[in-house]
Amino acid sequence: MQKFSDNKPNVMCFSGLDPSGGAGIQADIEALFSTGCHCLPVVTALTVQDTRNVMDSVPTDPALLISQARAVLEDIPVQAFKIGLLGSVKTIEVIHTLLTDYPDIPVVLDPIIRAGGGYEFTRDNIADAINTLLLPLTTVATPNTNEARALSPSADTLDACANEMLERGCQNVLLTGTHASSAHVINRLYTRHQPIRSYEWPRLEHEYHGSGCTLAACLAGYLAHGLDIAEASQQAQRFTWESLNNGIRAGFGQHLPNRSYWNR
Repeated sequence: MQKFSDNKPNVMCFSGLDPSGGAGIQADIEALFSTGCHCLPVVTALTVQDTRNVMDSVPTDPALLISQARAVLEDIPVQAFKIGLLGSVKTIEVIHTLLTDYPDIPVVLDPIIRAGGGYEFTRDNIADAINTLLLPLTTVATPNTNEARALSPSADTLDACANEMLERGCQNVLLTGTHASSAHVINRLYTRHQPIRSYEWPRLEHEYHGSGCTLAACLAGYLAHGLDIAEASQQAQRFTWESLNNGIRAGFGQHLPNRSYWNR
């Protein structure tokens, strides 16, 4: 594990509560602890899910959501925001308001559209709200290929999907290749007016519940430590791959990342 100073950066995470412990808020807390950060968890939704799929999701009341966040923001300095599951358009509107009040804090957006088991979170035009309200305020988005296509349905290639997200105001897009059919996982970092950076990782044999949450939370943590986007992306991918490579099968469905693999 990479060592930093004793002063832990604080990362505020907007994520759902996953009772299986594989994804959502618990994934954020574990990943940020492992990267030397303190997680400030703000629950956006309660879910009914296991390691196989999501059965139901209930968004947090917007007034309660903004109260959670503002109480902490007025008390503790925050070095990065991480955004995960968004239960409704009203949730997106609330988070948009908060981000505009803190424009100098880096924002990592994991645009969750569908659970690994197939459950759809795209109710009430959530994809349109993400494009309009969140992407223009995002430092780096971390979509998988399915999410990129959902956010840019008119684009004919994945490169075009990423470029559309940049055109909407997102500063960087780390497009993950776990859903592709290639022999290796190839992730690509898109930044405006810069060459595309490619990262290649050995493809693992299992499917994993919480890999996207882990990557986005780690990326937010490394940005909170002051790393630049290229180095933060590299370190977050390495941690995530090791977590998956050391993952466990806790239930009957997907494997869970082992985000404490380093603590043997």
